[in-house]
Amino acid sequence: MNELIKNENTDIMGIYQKSENILTDVESIIETSQRQAYHVVDDILVQRNWLIGYRIAEEEMDGSDRAEYGTNIIKMLSKELTHKYGKGYDRSNLYHYLRFYKTFPEIIDTACRQSHIRLSWSHYRILLQVKDSAARSWYEKETYEQTWSVRTLQRNVNTQYYHRILQSQNREAVEQEMCEKTSTFQSDKLEFIKNPVIAEFLGLPSNIDLTETELEKSIISNIQKFLMELGKGYAFVARQQHIRTEKEDYFIDLVFYNYILSVLFWLI
Repeated sequence: MNELIKNENTDIMGIYQKSENILTDVESIIETSQRQAYHVVDDILVQRNWLIGYRIAEEEMDGSDRAEYGTNIIKMLSKELTHKYGKGYDRSNLYHYLRFYKTFPEIIDTACRQSHIRLSWSHYRILLQVKDSAARSWYEKETYEQTWSVRTLQRNVNTQYYHRILQSQNREAVEQEMCEKTSTFQSDKLEFIKNPVIAEFLGLPSNIDLTETELEKSIISNIQKFLMELGKGYAFVARQQHIRTEKEDYFIDLVFYNYILSVLFWLI
């Protein structure tokens, strides 16, 4: 799963404990080292993105017409950074970095150069979707304390878990249902390795097939049956379609076209 950023011992020699099973020991060494490497990389990634947003915000304050000046700054940065560093610096990402700083201004103390990062960048990206500050703070706290994976947090945000908990007269039942629905999300120990955000940050090629949800895999493997259930005239167009806007980017899981109605349909 996409691990949280926690103050853990990063020396795998100190964590290692020998058992009577060599296979179990080697698997533990590999998985521990992978997790620790991810922690280091993602912590730096969060700091980088916050600092980029911080610097852009500072530059915005120097402009006479802040809105227009800020837009021009992001356009310029996107063009120059993409030319020099490649993917990861388009306008939508830069807007995300700016929003990240503005939403979590105290996550890094620039005066004493200390960070208070508790979650991964993928977690923070999802928290930026939550407009209600109280709900966002609650999701952040629960994610850290309950060690929610990225997919668990995304599902809980999508299903309004915070508001359902507040309104429910049987909180335990709602919590139990959530745990059952997200159990498979929590059990994938190596999900963090498949994270395309990390691959992009490190300049590595990403494989979108590794990030498919179980639902999408099921639909793809039974596409003919699924299309027949949708109704007459449907055709499968694409999956993991990346849609970019100036301030947001989206991944549409599955795209379909109905040639009778001449209309596109999609599942997110």
